[in-house]
Order: sequence, then structure tokens, then C-alpha cells
Amino acid sequence: MTMRYCSTRGAVRGRGFEDVLFSGFAEDGGMFMPEELPSVPPATLRLWSALSYPQLVEEVCALFIPPEVIPREELNALLSRALRGFSVPEAVRMVRLQDGLAVLELWHGATLAFKDLAMSCTAQLIGHFLKRQKRHVTILVGTSGDTGSSAIHSVRGLEGIDIVVVFPSGRCTAVQERQMTTVLEDNVHVFAAEGSCDDIDVITRRLFADSRFVKRHSLMSLNSVNWARVLVQTAHFFYAYLQCCPLDATPLPLLEVVVPTGGAGNIAAGCVALRMGLPLRLVAMVNENDIVRRAVQSGDFSQAPSVAHTLAPSIDIQDPYNMERVFWLLSGCDGVLVKGLMEEFYRTGSLALPNTLHRELSAVLRSGSVSDSEIMETMRRCWEESGYLLCPHSAVAVWHHYHCPLVPGQPRCCLATASPAKFREAVLKAGLTPDIPAEVRALETMATRCELLRKGEDWEAALREKMEGVFRARRGGGLGWSPAVRGACPSESHVPRACP
Repeated sequence: MTMRYCSTRGAVRGRGFEDVLFSGFAEDGGMFMPEELPSVPPATLRLWSALSYPQLVEEVCALFIPPEVIPREELNALLSRALRGFSVPEAVRMVRLQDGLAVLELWHGATLAFKDLAMSCTAQLIGHFLKRQKRHVTILVGTSGDTGSSAIHSVRGLEGIDIVVVFPSGRCTAVQERQMTTVLEDNVHVFAAEGSCDDIDVITRRLFADSRFVKRHSLMSLNSVNWARVLVQTAHFFYAYLQCCPLDATPLPLLEVVVPTGGAGNIAAGCVALRMGLPLRLVAMVNENDIVRRAVQSGDFSQAPSVAHTLAPSIDIQDPYNMERVFWLLSGCDGVLVKGLMEEFYRTGSLALPNTLHRELSAVLRSGSVSDSEIMETMRRCWEESGYLLCPHSAVAVWHHYHCPLVPGQPRCCLATASPAKFREAVLKAGLTPDIPAEVRALETMATRCELLRKGEDWEAALREKMEGVFRARRGGGLGWSPAVRGACPSESHVPRACP
């Protein structure tokens, strides 16, 4: 049967891959997921065992993108092109350190973050359809740092695409911020908002909920709201398994995968892989923004009064929106239940998970939270014992390895989601010496451009006005930016608090 997609909230079904690719949230406020997940039995895993990471991405994506939508040969070419420009041969790299610590480096793309992998693939898929249909889209991205820069670099200068990115002013690192604000192509529009990433998510949800506005601007998302992002990230787990586990045992062994968790896109991808038959034990590690830990351990899915600013700013999130996908999978794809739960959560900021769902969640996931002092302790220990430098987010995962002994005979893999070069102040704070690549040092002297969304202003109205201006300029052959906004980013004048 042809793969079809539905909303996690039950009111939208029967959508094709192309529709889902060009969507943000579904019309009922939910997130798109496959109506049925394909099975990957042990025999298939053994066939895949010799594949490179790019080849594995092709195999996984082909299970969800029917050949009548994109012929297999074209799909392979698109994905191969997307993963060609990474700094290591397979786009990712497995590093094996002391005491059984295996670290899967996912950060060898243009912006030195794991999101470059799925983002580059998603951008190629979008470009394929746009070229064929001669249409235009506007991408809207709210970001805690890495998503915005990765999205910008994946579509900068591309015909048929304008991208609008909003990041929390003063809460990204200097490198993250400059990777966004130094891109001056006319199809890139960057905003610094005086608030948190969760504040930005409220506005983006409202814009995507306006069906007339979405249709007028062909509005879509490149956050991990977009199913294609989660789809590609599913391949991380298959690759980690094939690298870490022997395939001659019956039954196949479990692999524990430890994931630093913010918006929970990687965790959702891991749950998809698990439901496809991959023998996994998942660990979602968080910083002091510990809503996922509380949900797993006690069923308390409630937001704290404010977002804590930590040394791992990309996971400073109190609304891990991809947990909606996890709840849907673990509830037996019960859209009615998920709709009620998520509407209560977004209305009140507080949710007690039903007992049955909490039991399922705690059976699939383990979770823990890590303080800033523990992040620095982990970075120092990894350097002292293995001569290996972690970024603060990857340290959130590796902390679990150091403090939760391995089950005898069970392998473990920690996902490294960003290069330490993006977080040099955190590295220095840990008493270590960062190695800064030339391309990162060059950001310091490049011109920047963005607009400030001030606290108390109507951000939604400002973004609508900007998109309408881009729309009018595009129709008239002009530019979306006025000369007045070219120059230094308004947030460049201060040092961000969270890990500059």
C-alpha cells in the first residue's frame, strides 16, 4: 500500500508525502506521522550492515517515500547530493573511547550541528518539488540556535524559497547567532526576539494555525515539526545499531542510545525506529529544563515557570513539542487522546499523563537531568580520560555514561549533536582549550543583518508585516529587505547569558 500520513490529533488522514513535506502543523494543530510504520526485520538489518551512513539514509527514506512520489533513483541522487558536502567521508563518524564509551558524531556539516544532516536532505526534497512545479514557498523557523542556522544554510540563495528565522535574543551562543545573521542573501530574513524559544513557539503556532495566511504564503516549517526532519534522523539510530551491535546473535542485542534532548525530535525518531523493530533502549538526557525527565519519571508533563539559561542553550526548552509524536506512538496512535492531552497542556502549561501512557513512556524511555556544574565535570573528565573534547550538549548525554554503569553485555552509544567549536565559552569555563576552525573565526569579522522584535511589541503582527512585504517585493521583482535594516544585528552589542 502507498504510504499515507495522518495528524497526531486524529482529524487529518490520508495525506501524501509531498503534502506533509510542505506543511507545518496539521490543520487540527497536530503533527504529521505515518499512518502505519514499516517493519525492519533482523534479515533486513543484516542486509544493511555494510552500508555507509548516506546509503542507510537512502534505504530508510525509501520506506516512507513511495517510488511513485519520487522514483528511487532520483531519491538516491537527491539524498546523496545532500550529504556530499560534509567534512568526513560518511557525513557522520563513530568514535570509540575508554570504558566502552561510543560517541556518534553527527555534527560534521556546514553549521557544525546534527541538524545539518536532516536539514540538507529536507532542503533537497523541497527543491525537487519546487523545481518541478515552478512554485514558491516561505519557510518559518523558530529556533533556540542550531535549527535556524542549519535551515538558513540549507536554503540560502535558492530560487523559490524565502526563509524567516526567529531566535531568542541573547540566548544563543555568539557562533550560533553569527551563523544566522552573517547570511546576507535576499531570501534570508532573520529576527532576534526579546524572549525565550518557547515564547517564539507560541507565535509560530498561531501563524501556522491561520489557514488563509498559510495558503497565501505557502508557509511551511523546517523545524522538526516537519516530518522529513524526523524521518532522516531515524537513520541515526539504525546506523548506531549497525556500528555497535553484532548481528549474529538470536535474539539481536539491545542497544542503549543516549540522546541530549530539547525539542525531542531525535527522541521521536528513536521511538519510530523502535516501533519499526530496531532493538533499542532510549535515554533522553536533559539539562535543568527537565520537563521530559519529570514526564518519564513521574508522569508530570508540566512547564516550569520560566526557561532556565544553561551551558547547553540549544536544549533550553520547556515545550518539547515532539513529545506529542511520542505520546501518539505510545498510546496506540490514539488521536482523540492526544488531542485532549495536548490541548490541555497548551491551555494550562500543565499535564498529568494518564497512568497507562506513563507506564508505556517509562518502559520505552529513561531520563535524567544534568546541571551546569555536571556538564563541566563531564567535559573535563572526557578530556582527561580520553583526550576528547565534548560540546556541552553532548556532555549532557555522556554524563549518563559516567554515572549509570553499563548492563553487562549491552552496548551503548551517546549522540554528539554539536561541535565544541560552537560553544567555546563553555569549553573555557570548564577549564579546557577550544580548537576553533578557521570558518568559525571568520564569523567574527563578517557583516551581520537582522531585525529586533522588542519585548511588549506584537511579534505576530511584525512577522505578518514582514512576510507581506516579502510577498509584495517578490511579485514586484524587488527585495524583501529595506536598506534601513542592513547592518549590525541588534543583539550583537551584548554577551549572551546562556553560553555566549
